Amino acid sequence: MEVLQPQREEAQPAVLFIPGGGFMSANHDKSIQQRFDIAEAGFVVASMGYRVTPQSSFPSPLEDEKSAIRYLRANAEKFNIDPDRIAVMGSSAGGYLSSFAGVTNGIDTFDTGTHLEESSDVQAVINLYGLSDLTKVGEGKPEEAAALHDSPSAPEAMWVNGPAVFGPGGSIHDNPKAANEANPISYITEDAPPFLVLHGDSDNLVLPSQTEMLHESLINEDIDSTRYVVKGAGHGGIEWVQPKVTNVLINFLKEHLKDKMKK
Repeated sequence: MEVLQPQREEAQPAVLFIPGGGFMSANHDKSIQQRFDIAEAGFVVASMGYRVTPQSSFPSPLEDEKSAIRYLRANAEKFNIDPDRIAVMGSSAGGYLSSFAGVTNGIDTFDTGTHLEESSDVQAVINLYGLSDLTKVGEGKPEEAAALHDSPSAPEAMWVNGPAVFGPGGSIHDNPKAANEANPISYITEDAPPFLVLHGDSDNLVLPSQTEMLHESLINEDIDSTRYVVKGAGHGGIEWVQPKVTNVLINFLKEHLKDKMKK
């Protein structure tokens, strides 16, 4: 974990950044420019790594994320964090995990490890072009690209079933129960916090339909959700670190943590 801590006398809200990497990497040093901008706006910004496939599979990475949230609460005084104001933010696979943290508020199924006396609930979620339903990653793509997602070696298949060398393996469609349990949209309840969801309209890797179905599922459960489509943006790239986008993220964090923010 890497922590950017603004020098303020009073405890500040925190944002836990979860990096993306196609479920196969989790480098916590990503998005440093944007994380600095958020820290300068008055947030303690932590960035974490987590277990990835093929060495690991779901739910281990979610357990890592929840452990990181509990760690921040347990060390709130050390990092000058207000433990009642913690948000999660991630891109791609990190956006998927961010969503998972929010929709499992009040659920302790994935709380393992240390600091179990602390809550892993979060007060806000930012999902940047993350997956929502692993069984539909190929839907809407050209036939050849869609066929790749039916393979046991597709990242989402190994994320859920593990690689065949370590077990039975299989495609994402071979174990519907396990796939459903690895989908954030399967867990949405009234306990979910406000969501900010963004997607690029030129994203051909994770199609915008993935965050659209998340947004609609949240709205159907009366959860506060806002979704933006970034024109011309793909899956990552320079469009995502422009001031207009970063200001949307910061304004959302301020808005949904403002009731307890010290002036």
